[in-house]
Amino acid sequence: MKLKHATWRALMNFRKFGGTGPSVSEVGLGCWQLGGDWGDVDDYTAQKVLEAAVQNGINFYDTADVYGKGRSEALLHKYLRPLAPGAFIATKLGRFPDPGNSENYTFENFRRFTENSLKRLNIDVLDLTQLHCIPTELMESGEVFEWLRELQKEGKIKKFGASVESISEAQTCLKQEGLASLQIIFNIFRQKPITELFDDAKTKGVSLIVRLPLASGLLGGKLNPNVSFPENDHRTFNSDGQCFNVGETFAGIPFNIGLDIVEELTKMIPEGMTLAQMSLRWILDFDAVTVVIPGSKSPLQIPDNASASHLPSLSESLHEKLSIFYDAKIVQHIRGKY
Repeated sequence: MKLKHATWRALMNFRKFGGTGPSVSEVGLGCWQLGGDWGDVDDYTAQKVLEAAVQNGINFYDTADVYGKGRSEALLHKYLRPLAPGAFIATKLGRFPDPGNSENYTFENFRRFTENSLKRLNIDVLDLTQLHCIPTELMESGEVFEWLRELQKEGKIKKFGASVESISEAQTCLKQEGLASLQIIFNIFRQKPITELFDDAKTKGVSLIVRLPLASGLLGGKLNPNVSFPENDHRTFNSDGQCFNVGETFAGIPFNIGLDIVEELTKMIPEGMTLAQMSLRWILDFDAVTVVIPGSKSPLQIPDNASASHLPSLSESLHEKLSIFYDAKIVQHIRGKY
């Protein structure tokens, strides 16, 4: 059953993408888990997750060509498009098929990667393509952005942005003309963007897409010391940054330390909220943020996440308390690019 745009609006608050762009749901869906690296997610589960997202007013979906070697994109075409043909799909390029391989970074390959995403999504033009955590020196050279502008001129992409791993990379990208968005790690465990990025992004009219809002599930409040993750889950194989930036796993916080921090955070949850809702609402209280993209392997998690859109803002005193707590108890444990 298709949901009309007016129905979406009744369920979800929206924010302008890029200041003047299309309206997107302020809670989106990260789709890394549909491709892999979070344990197995079969087609039926993926379908139910996407159905739940649409039913809860979500119209922003973040994927990448490398997620499951294109599987995440293909599943969005198969299950999302029939339900929500007007949904905003953001994809990424630069890490497929071989992350970090210098041969990825040519204009010819960028065009080929883009055309492959278009085929998997079965669309004529991408809403947004993002550089996918590419080497810092390539961002600094600026040539990759010229390639994106050329793809824009060719009508293959509407907007382009960059998914980055550090504030310095974000600041480098902000210098580029035509940049529509930055995708950053931002959550209660990683608060530096508040003082070192938000004002600059707002001045430039650049949208901020927030990934890892729940720190790989730690801020969901349901993990415990006895939990066991599958071998093909990055929370197992990248717990200490063995395969890629450790900041992408638990936001760079060692798992057991993270559990201790979460135990203290639970004492601050406002009445009527879950830890996940408080964590998402905390992010949404910053007007520099356009959309937050928690992932989910279960359709049952979607309503709880989406409901953060309509929860009341956290009090100023709680914001201050969480800031002080970050400085006192969290910042010293952060690992990885920041």
